[in-house]
Amino acid sequence: MRELLLNEEIHSRVIEEMVPGARRFVWIVTADIKDLHVVRGRRSVPLLAVLADLVESGVAVRLIHAKEPGPRFREDFDRFPVLVESDLFERALCPRVHTKAVIVDGTQVFVGSPNLTGAGMGAKHPDRRNFEAGFISDERADVRRMMNWADELFLGDFCGNCRLRDRCPDPLG
Repeated sequence: MRELLLNEEIHSRVIEEMVPGARRFVWIVTADIKDLHVVRGRRSVPLLAVLADLVESGVAVRLIHAKEPGPRFREDFDRFPVLVESDLFERALCPRVHTKAVIVDGTQVFVGSPNLTGAGMGAKHPDRRNFEAGFISDERADVRRMMNWADELFLGDFCGNCRLRDRCPDPLG
């Protein structure tokens, strides 16, 4: 199955369904990362709370992003010490990343235009969010190919020949 998602459909399917439904792992690749929120019951919580809950329940979370997050994200990050203390949470910074993807349990992948931000993922008010599109797939070949690429990126396979290495804040390889 491959399905096109537009605008707020991305938030509901990827951020509210796929990510919290993970049982083994979630890998997120994004260029920009901000203080994205998710509706839980009658209140809104940072996506970091969802990721922390996943880690506490034994789900591995890997986050790859291109630049340092903003102050609100860092402030929220500090509220969830499990994200620093647990070996189940991994984070890498690569200034060349422009990909936006979410991989869950090796069974589903979302690849599209939105960054991991409220405006990008369709969480903002309809008059303030970005116009975004992407595909969700459970096709084995799509998932595997994206997983292999994201793993190579995370492990630093591309760092050796990178021409931005001298400006990279945290070389992976």
